[in-house]
Amino acid sequence: MKKTVAFLLVLSTMLCASACSRGGDKEAAQPTETVAGSDTAEELIPLYAKDIKDGTYNITVDCDTSMFRVVDCELTVENGAMRAVMTMKGQGFAKVYMGTGEEALAASEDRHIPAVLDENGKKTFTVPVEALDKEIACAALSARKNTWYDHFLIFRSDGVTKTAPDGEVKIKDGKYSVEAVLDGGSGKARIEDATVEIKDGNAVATIVWSSPYYEYMLIGETKYEPIQTEGNSTFEIPVTFDEKIPVQALTVAMSEPHLIDYTLYFDSKTLKGE
Repeated sequence: MKKTVAFLLVLSTMLCASACSRGGDKEAAQPTETVAGSDTAEELIPLYAKDIKDGTYNITVDCDTSMFRVVDCELTVENGAMRAVMTMKGQGFAKVYMGTGEEALAASEDRHIPAVLDENGKKTFTVPVEALDKEIACAALSARKNTWYDHFLIFRSDGVTKTAPDGEVKIKDGKYSVEAVLDGGSGKARIEDATVEIKDGNAVATIVWSSPYYEYMLIGETKYEPIQTEGNSTFEIPVTFDEKIPVQALTVAMSEPHLIDYTLYFDSKTLKGE
């Protein structure tokens, strides 16, 4: 008899606990399906606004759940602070809070960040960013369930322009597209496409001219031959960012060859990782 009573008491306790877990406060933060662990975040080195050149960058955002998917993110770095406009894949969330769901419930309404529709009808959230390459808590309020869900985001630093303490631009090794502005000559020539590869702190750009008639380029005393076999003239040249680079290019588009003076300007704010 005593064993039966004890068993019934244990069973009653278990049923009560189960009912409480299902019927608790609907506003409480709840975990979601995890698709990426936090081990990766622990291996990263956080990058803060003070170490990034002011500007606007397109970056990627990782999340630990498939429910909260960021398809586009524009990061703005200005005066030692960062903010990001995250464009969402779905329409399921009405607000976000940079913190946990429990903190969101305790915070005043004006600290919740509401969704804003962009010109394509997609939901966006403009949020402050503490650091790149760091796991950051972000709670999201379900529009349908009115429930806060806990997520963790990593704003990636790929493609941003870093600065050293002396103000020198530092860019992570890799391949990037970049905007190259050409000045000089008659004004008719332009750079149609430019990519740059950073390796060990050195930048080599591949530039495609708007004409097939450039025979070679000169930077200082160094001569660079075209690398393409057909199509518009294409060159690989060493470059620096955010300063005008004097170059010369020999064109045979006229009645006789002409060596023309130009300047090239590679804007580090336009770098986008490939």
